Amino acid sequence: MRNSENGTLAAGATVVEPDLRDPSLFVNRELSWLDFNQRVLEEALDSAAHPLLERIKFISIFSSNLDEFFMIRVAGLDDQCAAGINERSVDGLTPAETVERIRERVIGQVRQRNACFYDEIIPALRKRGIEFVRTSSLSDKQQRVLSDYFRKEIFPVLTPLAFDTGHPFPFMSNLSLNLAIELEDQENGSIRFARVKVPAILSRIVRLDQIEGLGFGDERIRLLWLEDLLEHNLDQLFPRMRILQCHSFRIIRDADIEIEEDEAGDLLESIEQGVRSRRYGKVIRLDINPDMPPSIRTLLVQNLETYERNVYEIGGVLGMSALMELLGIDRPDLKDEPFVPNNPMDGKHLPDMFALIRAGDVLLHHPYDSFNPVVDLIWQAARDPEVLSIKQTLYRVGSNSPVVKALMFAAEQRKQVAVLVELKARFDEENNIIWARALEDAGAHVVYGLPGLKTHAKLTMIVRREQDGLRHYLHLGTGNYNTVTARIYTDYSYLTTNPQLADDLSELFNSLTGYSKHREFHSLIVSPLNTRKWFMEMIRNEIEHQKRDGSGGIVMKMNALVDEEIIRALYRASMAGVKIDLIVRGICCLKPGVPGVSENIRVISVIGRFLEHSRVYYFNHGGDSRLYLGSADIMPRNLDKRVETLFPVLDQRLVESVKSDLELILGDNRKSWEMQPDGTFIRKRNGRPATDSQRLFMRRSFRRKKNIKTKVNGL
Repeated sequence: MRNSENGTLAAGATVVEPDLRDPSLFVNRELSWLDFNQRVLEEALDSAAHPLLERIKFISIFSSNLDEFFMIRVAGLDDQCAAGINERSVDGLTPAETVERIRERVIGQVRQRNACFYDEIIPALRKRGIEFVRTSSLSDKQQRVLSDYFRKEIFPVLTPLAFDTGHPFPFMSNLSLNLAIELEDQENGSIRFARVKVPAILSRIVRLDQIEGLGFGDERIRLLWLEDLLEHNLDQLFPRMRILQCHSFRIIRDADIEIEEDEAGDLLESIEQGVRSRRYGKVIRLDINPDMPPSIRTLLVQNLETYERNVYEIGGVLGMSALMELLGIDRPDLKDEPFVPNNPMDGKHLPDMFALIRAGDVLLHHPYDSFNPVVDLIWQAARDPEVLSIKQTLYRVGSNSPVVKALMFAAEQRKQVAVLVELKARFDEENNIIWARALEDAGAHVVYGLPGLKTHAKLTMIVRREQDGLRHYLHLGTGNYNTVTARIYTDYSYLTTNPQLADDLSELFNSLTGYSKHREFHSLIVSPLNTRKWFMEMIRNEIEHQKRDGSGGIVMKMNALVDEEIIRALYRASMAGVKIDLIVRGICCLKPGVPGVSENIRVISVIGRFLEHSRVYYFNHGGDSRLYLGSADIMPRNLDKRVETLFPVLDQRLVESVKSDLELILGDNRKSWEMQPDGTFIRKRNGRPATDSQRLFMRRSFRRKKNIKTKVNGL
């Protein structure tokens, strides 16, 4: 114990070190993710922070996040429950206990979401000239017009499926919204059951103001859920049958793909089969409305081969991720003001990216800085006759990728183009298969990564012949080569010609595309080779600096902090007095502020207009600071089961710029949440002037853009 007056150890006292394996020091990973999704939902609940359609956007994001959570994380837990696994996780919960807590939390969150949508947002939309209507509320004439519209536009794509002794229970795909219909045969009085899928190929929300002949006579925007229109026109699908009742239901299936790569002769073909099989995974959640009768509910549970514990009663419409369609409404007064990123190459007809990078390292902070310079670099390399080769990793690129098109053009120009396409990028497999084949057809060398490891690193290397020899131009990033997400995710791009980094990238690409077993790198930190070891060493170094002169300091920004070993190392650093700031967007299994363990650790999470996605790792290193950016979060999969890279920022001017960014985020008291010692989050509020870090970054971008225009115009 410590002397209460001067804080020194009492004579003869012994120090009892805390048990860093105590489950109370850890937050359950799944419940922490639900806390993150709650923070997303809070953005929808905050009427003062966002215009109406932006609040709806956050409801949609919350809902689609939850779908993916069930498809992957809950599905895995359900497997463990079915296998009778009772092993406790680091936080002390068994799989069954975790599933039960998830259910309790999700039911509460969904109720909160629905109350926000139905009690707040819908009335507010109505006041602004946008309203949801029911088919039954329309006049007879309008219903006839809609019936004709249904017959012409919707009826042809519907396939009603019967279920009886002559018809097997119909297959229902993942995320499908369906109508369960009970009918009476008017000829013999027998009761029938049928299912109609609400077609995903059509818009879920019908714009009535865009259908001719309805004759509303005003400028209001009227919206109708597709399933409502379908339900009111079932007589067209089932003539001479009487509709007794109709109920919506939606299913979510296990969507995790497992590939035994050692047994897969062709990984591309195996991934294709896995994507198709995703539709057939076991049902992990069945959403129904509360008024569904027990007979239909039991029929669905039994024939979908699921459990009552997987049934969720949800009032209102099902599948609220479809609300994202409302962002297509042309009402700028109900949306965020448009934001146009700063582009340092604006005003230059043909920007010479090679000259720009030769002049000094370049750091872009997306989306505040445009992603266009990265695209311009790859296109310039594709067209430049002096460029000999381009090597790149692709994880998520989107459906209409200018980056991939540039690589295809380069291959067609007979340049050496080698592309590692990660086929196992979850939910982007189909896109990546398409691009892999297109690249191969164009003549590029396409590889699919190392067996058993996803390649998550974001790297490009361009080799160019110049007067003084070959020069390597590098792009190293924290985000994907996706021009769409680059406008809504915060990430860094580092452009350099640094020779040591170039040597490292050359060796790494040889390892990824060939049989090289190179394991030593000058500057790069590479998973699964040395990232875990590097983190542990850097944390130990800060402990030593703290003991030596009190200069220990760590700032980390990431999407998730899960790894037990690293968390314990951070606890030990805190106990040694090292000041640690953690900016964690999503899952955080560490508890800050625990007396005697993590009193020197602060954890914040920023949820705002843009998705915080960059990974930044800063160590004070006795005043000789070390700053690394990269693709790796602190999770076992990123450290041990993926190809990841962390790279140093070598230009001190750029190091100071990123440090300034981190300080601004840590000072955010409007869009940040602070984690409490019990693992909960509260909005970070203090008496200081309001600081919204993302808004300030946007203002800084605007000033830079204005300065560029001033220089271009010669003023």
